[in-house]
Amino acid sequence: MEKKAMNELIKAQPENTGFVILIVDDEEDILEYLDDILSDKYKILTAKNGIEALNILRQEIIQLVISDIMMPEMDGYLLCDSIKSNLEYSHIPVILLTAKTGLQATIHGLEQGADAYVEKPFSPDFLRVQVSSLIKNRDKIKTYFASSPLIHMKAMAHSKGDEIFLDKLQNLINSKLGDPDLCVDFLADRMNMSKPTLYRKIKSISNLSAIELINITRLKKAAELLNEGILRIYEVSELVGFSSHKHFGRNFTKQFGMSPKEYLHSRQSSTGMADHPPK
Repeated sequence: MEKKAMNELIKAQPENTGFVILIVDDEEDILEYLDDILSDKYKILTAKNGIEALNILRQEIIQLVISDIMMPEMDGYLLCDSIKSNLEYSHIPVILLTAKTGLQATIHGLEQGADAYVEKPFSPDFLRVQVSSLIKNRDKIKTYFASSPLIHMKAMAHSKGDEIFLDKLQNLINSKLGDPDLCVDFLADRMNMSKPTLYRKIKSISNLSAIELINITRLKKAAELLNEGILRIYEVSELVGFSSHKHFGRNFTKQFGMSPKEYLHSRQSSTGMADHPPK
């Protein structure tokens, strides 16, 4: 990538984003160096080995992990594998830093689930671009999910663990869509997670609160039912747990940029369905 293109991508990332990056390395000078490179745009937390890093992950919402490979107690490979195989953290991108060179070393890092593999020595600009690119790509997917009526929750998955988590979560919400009192307590209990852990996982993977995710899932199910062209709008509204079809209409319009009636007509026009009288 040319330096000009790198600089443009770096500048495109706004300052003080609120994203939290966990840097893991047993050398203090490397931690300080990486902090200097990234702290103008991100909040930085540090750990000196994989065990310390996992303890931090249990307590903080982390958007990305940058880890050296050669460390005492738990190295970067084991840390990456632990993150990617844990349902609570599997959505977090991991960049591995290493002095090892060669194709086999890179392959081994990627086999552990690493999202990027950066060989030392590296330029600060190159690392910034890697971080910015990973975060931007994740955010695009989250935005696409929230704004697209028929996109499944699993579209946000970046690992098999994410996919299992999101599939189970969506099925649980769908099983209770008709209940306007569906709450996070029910989801946490059925997902075998504490409420704070579930909140952190949902927030990190979707940029949404648990309540917002429940509401969007209701609206997406409504879009699916409207797309079938069988039920009237007020019937769909009741089926997905809205006490008022007017309240449903306002929420649908705010989320997807069109009213339920407009959405229904747009689907009918694109598929050539027989007109079904909306109400």
